[in-house]
Amino acid sequence: MKLREPATEPALTETYVQLTRTVERLHRRHLDMLRFELDQLGIQDVSAAQVLMLTKIKEQSISVRDLVERGYYLGSNASYNLKQLADCGLIEQERAAHDRRSTRVKLSAKGKALCAKIAEAEERHARAVAAAGDGQALSAACQALRRVESAWGDYIRGA
Repeated sequence: MKLREPATEPALTETYVQLTRTVERLHRRHLDMLRFELDQLGIQDVSAAQVLMLTKIKEQSISVRDLVERGYYLGSNASYNLKQLADCGLIEQERAAHDRRSTRVKLSAKGKALCAKIAEAEERHARAVAAAGDGQALSAACQALRRVESAWGDYIRGA
């Protein structure tokens, strides 16, 4: 016996579509904010997407494969960006001892300094958002987006 899916109200569908479009615009706006911060710091040899990648690495030594999976980057795009970050001296790359085909990356001192400046900027942005509205609404929005992310993951896995 196959279970019927509940009917979706048109208003709910419209809200869902608006949410997905807003998430996309929000990501683009976040990259704009990172570009602005890079401009303020006088940094022009790194893109906002590359800085976002740096912030995923943090204090760890991580395999390129894990970085790609956690950051949802395309493999070739990640490889290009990692090469650029290495050329700029923001990351260090090394072959994994147990598997010479695998590469691990970690932040260099220069990369850590840039991430610290970006973290300071994100703290300023968070304070500005909180000052402009309700901090509880921001927390509720984050929880709702995590539930949507989880629902999408369940859907893809066929759960």
